Formats: sequence, structure tokens, C-alpha cells
Amino acid sequence: MSPCPHVPMSLCVPSVIMVDEAHERTLHTDVLFGLIKDIARFRPQLKVLVASATLDTERFSAFFDNAPVFRIPGRRFPVDIYYTKVTPRRSPVAPGVRPQVPPRPLCPLVFLTGQEEIEACVELLQERCRRLGSRLPELLVLPIYANLPSELQARIFQPTPPGARKVCVTGHRCVPRCVSQVSQVCPCCPQASANQRAGRAGRVAPGKCFRLYTAWAFQHELEETAVPEIQRADLGALVLLLKSLGINDLIHFDFLDPPPHETLVLALEQDWEWGMNHLNHLGELTTLGRRMAELPVEPMLAKMILASEQYGCTEEVLTVAAMLSVNNAVFYRPKDKVLHADSARVAFSVPGGDHLVLLNVYNQWAASGHSLQWCYEHFVQARSLRRASDVREQLQGLMERVEIAPSSCGGHHRRVLLPHGAAGAGRAVKHQQPVFIHPNSALFALQPRWVLYHELVCTSKEFMRQVIEIDSSWLLEVAPHYYQAKELEDGSGRKMPKKAGKSREELG
Repeated sequence: MSPCPHVPMSLCVPSVIMVDEAHERTLHTDVLFGLIKDIARFRPQLKVLVASATLDTERFSAFFDNAPVFRIPGRRFPVDIYYTKVTPRRSPVAPGVRPQVPPRPLCPLVFLTGQEEIEACVELLQERCRRLGSRLPELLVLPIYANLPSELQARIFQPTPPGARKVCVTGHRCVPRCVSQVSQVCPCCPQASANQRAGRAGRVAPGKCFRLYTAWAFQHELEETAVPEIQRADLGALVLLLKSLGINDLIHFDFLDPPPHETLVLALEQDWEWGMNHLNHLGELTTLGRRMAELPVEPMLAKMILASEQYGCTEEVLTVAAMLSVNNAVFYRPKDKVLHADSARVAFSVPGGDHLVLLNVYNQWAASGHSLQWCYEHFVQARSLRRASDVREQLQGLMERVEIAPSSCGGHHRRVLLPHGAAGAGRAVKHQQPVFIHPNSALFALQPRWVLYHELVCTSKEFMRQVIEIDSSWLLEVAPHYYQAKELEDGSGRKMPKKAGKSREELG
């Protein structure tokens, strides 16, 4: 039967597939490349276009059976690139910030590695502009990063006043080194990304690019291209995706860059270790696994949503899952109103942990009628809440497909915590890995003995983000085959064993 009632089947099947920005190499695009390659071999009439401004054309051509390469020159003005002569021993932001009057009006675009450096650069620029006073024409310093409210981000698109300039300070995505669920951020970027950003200075006229590192560092310390996400990410979601597509032989799937064998095996072992039960002994999807595959979230969150039916709190758990999907971009903490923002955040605290804080924020926002003014007053990101609302609505629409009836716990928050325990606990218990609660967590001051974390981030230490307090008995209930009672014994009340000291004669 044709999917289009009035159009023949032959016209409904696409004859051209185009993949743009192929150099991004996300987890899903790498899977897409393998699937498209397999389909194209059985459909010779299908045309596949892979487009990118910075692409390893030889490698992609070889992957797609020696496909032809077309080079389309773009309009680009010359860009002069300058490097620092000496590698700075401290942050490169301070020596790099030197407002000067150029021979013609320019609007600089500054790329830094994160929100902290962006805010530091903005403060330095504004301070030095105040010192120069009337000697420097008006300079608008405009930061832009993910956690900045939308209305503040929109300022970069507003017309610049006559005789003034504006400088936009933004960030580039760092390449994380990820092992299982541990993300370690390194402040570097590949050469291809650096060259792509330099090209933006020559879009409309000849430009200049100033790099806050040496030429030697560019040539020897930066990788040529970004490490594909499939080689540095947790592959639990990838395993579930491929299994749901009927691809059981994951080891021999035709990836452009195959993931490390150990990482793939680790993803399969996690099903057994954490009691996920979405694969059987043959490595095939179980009934639970097929239900999890219907939910477009991480396997742990999918298992959490399905487990919420048992505890009668699907409405609350759907909200928590949606709020976790906005990547810690819920609260806004402006530099000039730190105390007010921290007080507003503390006001959302409820016993149990960060997941319940997110639930409380969403419920209060919904009770306010999704008010934008409420978000301003409570230093909450309106855009993030709207995105969480869209994710929640999508998940709620899939509940019927996975045969879950809506239910609410009516304020019994302990019932909300139980499905999270069913989703699996942190590995620090088993591997004795030293981890710390993130200072932004609602449990940071309490330091409970047993916690479950959603994300582990390595900066100066390995910090647990989005933490809730759990009972150690939940681990035995969820995975009795993996955890043992002696590992979960609470030794906080034990005393040091008494032992008689040695005599002088025994000590010699």
C-alpha cells in the first residue's frame, strides 16, 4: 500500500538523500552513514550527497565505494592569521584582551572554551574600556553561550549604533574524552574547526584572525580533525538503537570509524551489571528492550520511565526525564546578581536531591501558567523549560505505544525516587572510584552516604551531577547478582579496632 494515497509508490520513495555538515561526526550521523551505504548498494538509482566545508574527502569517498568528489569553491576573502609568540602560563584571556582602535571599524568575534572564560573576558573588556574612556569609541561587549537567556543572546543581532563597534564573545564546543559515563573536557579543538572559524573573518571583506596559542601548538598539539563521537561516548544508546533496527552483529557493522571493541563490549556488559534486562542471553532485544527503544531518551531514562508504572508516578518521572534532557541549563546565574540567583535556587530545594528540585521547578513554572516573568524573577531559563515541556509532551504521547497508563503519586516524593534506583546506580561503589558531589547540587552541604548520580564530569575532580539520595538496599533489589551485601554495609558507626601496641623490646 502506498504511504501517499494519491501518489504512486515509485514517487514516494526518495531518489536523493543529502547529509549536510558531515564533519560533525555525531553518534547518529555515523550510524546513518553505515545504513545509507548498505541501502545504496541495493538501490543503484539512489543518489547520496554528503556535504561539508571541512571534510576528509578521500576517506569519505573510499567509505562510499570510491564515490566521486565535487569541490565547489566558495566566496572567501583573504584572512591574515596571527599567533601568540609565547605560550601563556596562565589563562590566555587576560593577555589576549587588549582593546585597540583599528584603522577601520571592525566587529571582532572571539571564541573561548566555555562560560567561565567568556564571562571573564567580558569583564576584562568592559573594565579596560572604562579605563580608556573617550579615547576609545563606544564598544558593545556581547557574550553568547548556551546558558544565557534567549533575549540576551538576541542582542548580537541588533543593529550597531552609528560610530560604535560590538565584540561578540562566544564559545566553541570542546572535544570531551569519555569513558563510559565519565566526561573529561579538554580545552582544545581540531585544526579543521580552527580553520573553519578563521574563515568567518573573510566572509564579506579581508579579515584578521588572532589565535591565543603558538603556531607550534597549532601544528603539533591540535589534532587534524575532531575525534568522532562514536569513539569517545557511552555506547549504551547505540546498542539499543541498532538492536531495534534489527542489526544484531554490532562488531561487524560497517562504521566509518568503528568504536573501540572494549567500549562496545562494556556497553553490552552494562545490561547485566545494572539489571537493565533489555537483552536476552543471545544478545537480542527482550520485550522490555523493545519498549525502551520506543522512547527517544537514554536507556537509563527509558528504563526509569517504564519502572515508574510500578510505583504509580509516571507523570512525575516524565517531568524529571524531560528536565534532565536540557543538559544542566535550567538555572541562570548572572555575575552581577549572584546572591539573588543563589537564594532563588535554594528556595526550590526539597528533601531527596536534585531530581526532585527539577520536578519542583517545572511544577511551579506550570502553576504560573508558563509565565516568562516568573522565570525572570526566579533566575530560571525560560527557553530550557519550554524545551523540557516539548520533550515531556513527546514522551507523554508515546506512553500509549509502550502500554503505560498515566499515574501520579500526589506529592509522595519517595515513590518518585524508587524508579531512579531501578534505573541503576553509580559505578563508584563497585570500582572504589573517588567521586564528589558537585557544588551546585542540593545535596552538596548534606553529603549523604548513598547517592545516585545522572552524570559524572571530570574537571579539577570527578564531580557527580544531578544527584539523589538512595537507600543501599535498593541496589540489592535492583541487581542482586552484581552487588553483595558486604559491599553495601554502612560502616559509619563502626569504631576503630583495638590492638595492643608493641613493647620497646619488640620494637628493638
